[in-house]
Amino acid sequence: MTITEKILASHAGLDHVEPGQLIETSIDIALGNDITAPLAIKAIKEIGASHLFDRNKIILVADHFIPNKDIPSAMQAKEMRDFARNHQITHFYEGVGIEHALLPEEGLVLPGDVVIGADSHTCTYGALGAFATGVGSTDLAAAMVTGKTWFRVPDSIKLIYYGHRDKWVFGKDLILYTIGDIGVDGALYRAMEFTGEVIEYLPMSDRFSMANMAIEAGAKNGIMAPDEIAKTYVSTKAKRSYEFFKSDHDARYIDIKEYDVGNIGPQVAFPYSPQNTRVISEVGNIPIDQVVIGSCTNGRLEDLRLAAKVLKGKKVHPYVRLIIIPATQGTYRCAMQEGLLDIFLEAGGIIGPPTCGPCLGGHMGVLAKGERAVATTNRNFAGRMGHPESEVYLANPAIAAASAILGRIGSPEEAGCKE
Repeated sequence: MTITEKILASHAGLDHVEPGQLIETSIDIALGNDITAPLAIKAIKEIGASHLFDRNKIILVADHFIPNKDIPSAMQAKEMRDFARNHQITHFYEGVGIEHALLPEEGLVLPGDVVIGADSHTCTYGALGAFATGVGSTDLAAAMVTGKTWFRVPDSIKLIYYGHRDKWVFGKDLILYTIGDIGVDGALYRAMEFTGEVIEYLPMSDRFSMANMAIEAGAKNGIMAPDEIAKTYVSTKAKRSYEFFKSDHDARYIDIKEYDVGNIGPQVAFPYSPQNTRVISEVGNIPIDQVVIGSCTNGRLEDLRLAAKVLKGKKVHPYVRLIIIPATQGTYRCAMQEGLLDIFLEAGGIIGPPTCGPCLGGHMGVLAKGERAVATTNRNFAGRMGHPESEVYLANPAIAAASAILGRIGSPEEAGCKE
């Protein structure tokens, strides 16, 4: 079996599962946020359930419209807060971080887990060797009451990355290139299993970025077999036991693709699709109005360090807004202690609190008609970050920072960063 099949089998109490098989599994984590949890809460009330399956395994994170931008968003957060209080839910968080950065940081999701979340980017946790996937709010409600959910076991695609990365190529570029190759439906309801020598040496921050955007290829989940790097990451954070799974050498894959990363340069995804990718050298002259560095894809400390490396001693273009959003309060504190925030402020950047805000066109970075933004986020559909006639270009933090300096989409070398 593949790693995905093994994890699902273990949680279904079965010795073996096959792709296409319908199974019911226990879950380790059920996650909701300030947009999706209120809908789940409504469904729980409608079915008349008075008890939840385990208050320690339900996690509620207010992060999308935090700090609240208006009365409706404040009411959503309050409904979730009251529900957490009434059911004595152990893990309720408000304003302390973006869910998919916060949960790994807090040691709440671990290798071998089955995690469901009413948010499509729940697949982020596959970077730790967990089966993690997004569900609808009604499925979340049922799981919060029963502790179980159902799946159709997905086929798996094996993605092998080998060779030597360019110094400005990161996990974000690898996943953008892959999506550009297979398309936004290239892994529809399949498990994307990331393997190869390049993955073995990738830092956790890059792994999280890759697993995070598996959904942008239509995948059911993205996953990597946990190794020493993952073990080092979770060993100081884990608050319960965990298990490492890996695919058998004779596991069956519906497709296998190989990528020589030496042929992959820094990527930019053009509007209006993550698959509309170009290498930075082929972008051309595209003036921009805004840069956002943050989100559950690229708002971790390593991402901020990379942006600071490019921005140090430079100034943001006078007609560009640079918005920096650390993904969690812990990341914010570390960035402050390391002097990264000073670099951003000296460059002319704006530093915001942990929030999903601009990524979904919610607040703290909404685009006007005709404006263009470079963002380290994960989606660039029409109207994603504001006006339907605005444009979002996806890139890694180094490209984003360089673009803020140049006033157009460009590389770190063009912005004067040679390191």
